[in-house]
Amino acid sequence: MSLVAAAVCPHPPLLVPEVAAGAAGELHDLRVACRAAVAHLTNASVDSLIVVGSDTTTVRRQPPFGGTLYPWGIDLPVGDPSGEELPLSLLIGAWLAPHAGDFQSVAADAPPAECARLGRALAGEAERVGLLVLGDGSSCRTEKAPGFFDARAEPFDAAVAAALAAADAAALAAIDPGEAGELLVAGRAPWQVLAGACQAADRKMAGELLYDAAPYGVGYFVATWR
Repeated sequence: MSLVAAAVCPHPPLLVPEVAAGAAGELHDLRVACRAAVAHLTNASVDSLIVVGSDTTTVRRQPPFGGTLYPWGIDLPVGDPSGEELPLSLLIGAWLAPHAGDFQSVAADAPPAECARLGRALAGEAERVGLLVLGDGSSCRTEKAPGFFDARAEPFDAAVAAALAAADAAALAAIDPGEAGELLVAGRAPWQVLAGACQAADRKMAGELLYDAAPYGVGYFVATWR
C-alpha cells in the first residue's frame, strides 16, 4: 500500500471561470494545467483519491460534503451543499475533482512532523493511493499582492517550484513553517503531507512542473508526481 501518483494545484476562487467572470481569460493557462494534473491522477488508476487542503483544523471529511462559491461572488454549488461545508481549499478540490470521495483537511499551522505522520497514514490507506494536494505559494510577490511585497517571496517560491519539479520530498519537508507563515503561504502544510506520503512509499518518484507563475502577486504551482 503506497502513494503512486499525486497532483499539486493552487486553490484561488478565480480558478472557477464563473467567479472570474470578465477576467476568466487571465487564468486560462492555469486551468488547463490543473485539468491536466487531475487527468494524471485519473490515468494512474488509483484505488483511493484523497484531496488534501489546509484549514484551521486537521479533519477527515465524511460525505456528504460541499458548499457554494457565494462568498466569492457567485452562488455556484460545488459537491453537495446540503452536507458538511468544505473550506476553500477543499471546495476548489471538489470543483477540480468531483469524482474524489475522500477529503482531508490539515491545520495550516500543523508542525512538519505532524504533516509527515498524516501523509504516511494517507499513503497506507489503499494499495494504490493518489493525492490531489491544494495549496498556494507566497502571497507577497508584488506590492499589489495580498501581503504586499517581500523580497524573500520570489526565492521561496522558486525553491518550492524546484522541489515540485524534481519530486523532492525532502525539500518540501524542510520548508520552515515560520518563514512560510510570514510570507502568507497557504500550501506549506499540505505540501508537507505530500512529502510524508512520498517518503512512506520508499521509492523515487518523478515530477513534472506544469505551471509556475504569480498572477495577482500570489505564487501558483501545478505539478504531477508519479
